[in-house]
Amino acid sequence: MVIVNELLQRAIDDMGFREMTPIQEQAIPPLLLGKDIIGQAQTGTGKTAAFGLPILEKVNPDSKKLQFLILTPTRELAMQVTNELRSLAKYMMGVRVMAIYGGQDIVRQIKGLRGVQIVVGTPGRVMDHMRRHTIKLKDIEMVVLDEADEMLNMGFREDMEYILSQIEKDHQTCLFSATMPKPILDITSQYLKNPIFIKVTQDVLTIESIEQYYYGIRQEYKYEALKRILSHYNYRRSIVFCNMKTMVARLAKELQEDGFIADGLHGDLNQKQRDFVMNNFRNGNIEVLICTDIAARGIDVDDVEAVINYDIPQEVEYYVHRIGRTGRAGKDGIAHTFVTNKEFNKIHAIEQVCHVKLIEKEIPSLEQIKKEQERRIFEDVLKIAKEEKVYKYLTPIYNFCKQNNMSIDEFACALFRYEVKQILMEEDIDLSINKKPK
Repeated sequence: MVIVNELLQRAIDDMGFREMTPIQEQAIPPLLLGKDIIGQAQTGTGKTAAFGLPILEKVNPDSKKLQFLILTPTRELAMQVTNELRSLAKYMMGVRVMAIYGGQDIVRQIKGLRGVQIVVGTPGRVMDHMRRHTIKLKDIEMVVLDEADEMLNMGFREDMEYILSQIEKDHQTCLFSATMPKPILDITSQYLKNPIFIKVTQDVLTIESIEQYYYGIRQEYKYEALKRILSHYNYRRSIVFCNMKTMVARLAKELQEDGFIADGLHGDLNQKQRDFVMNNFRNGNIEVLICTDIAARGIDVDDVEAVINYDIPQEVEYYVHRIGRTGRAGKDGIAHTFVTNKEFNKIHAIEQVCHVKLIEKEIPSLEQIKKEQERRIFEDVLKIAKEEKVYKYLTPIYNFCKQNNMSIDEFACALFRYEVKQILMEEDIDLSINKKPK
């Protein structure tokens, strides 16, 4: 990353980002140099960080005036961009980011705008504040038009042009759009100064041979859901992805305590430790590898049976790289993604960008898991009985039963019970979200 601010770099490290996406590689340097840019990129390519990082590099936390304005077509995108900028700026004392949009109490927004340096808003609500003089553009350093073509489709062309026309101070303008229709080109020619044009297309938009499922899950039951998925499918080799390295360490410890053969891989490990974990995973000594996105592109193991997104990735591109760890070398793969109540819009973004339909499923119940475990045990027993001369084991079994006053039937039942894993919640409660948002 071409980032100088140590506090910003610390937040980037916490989020597990080590490699820039193509749009970030091409957009960040000219934005840091004060250039205007036009970025043709789809949702999910990492463009929020592409303009967000330069903004946070340039922001003056000591000034309580509005310095940066980001226009988005919808309240959902405004909130998403705001949350990501806040995550990036979490160690930068004095930096305030606020989302403004229609449908929220404007009086409350007016109070909240005091001392805010970065505003993310929909055009209509930004104009409402401009008319009330609660947003003043005289100190704007940069304005960003995010998903400009979508704003155009929603009828915001005049609003965009009016807002841009009211910024008198010399400033940067950054425009992102998935398509470049003539009205967008008209705006760029009128309001951007010698812009640098950047076009990014994703390398992979669809992933063949990978079944992709998502589960509506309450946040507090994520770990129980993970155990149920692992127990039900009994993967020989799987990868669990988290967004935070602290969660990687926590899951690895808890899964180990619950009897899973698991270990974690994240940025705090030195190279020797990482090599040790990866070698164990390749050799089959680890069945469940938990990691951050630092490992998404670097794991070269052909027989990963499944990927589990414990956390939905920050950007759609990372989703593609994550699930690409399974279904390799001509084999089928499966991807499970946990989604909380506030994250269903991210599932829709994944479907739109990847041109795929994720299938909604329910977390397996304890009864389903029990039946699946029983089926596997019977299957293994039948296979062994056909391939080996099992009667040679009858004498030690008979002697054991005689010594312990136990029948052969009791021995078989106890052995069967021993093979059925008991690592789940005793109460078979419903882990799923009761009602999805409209």
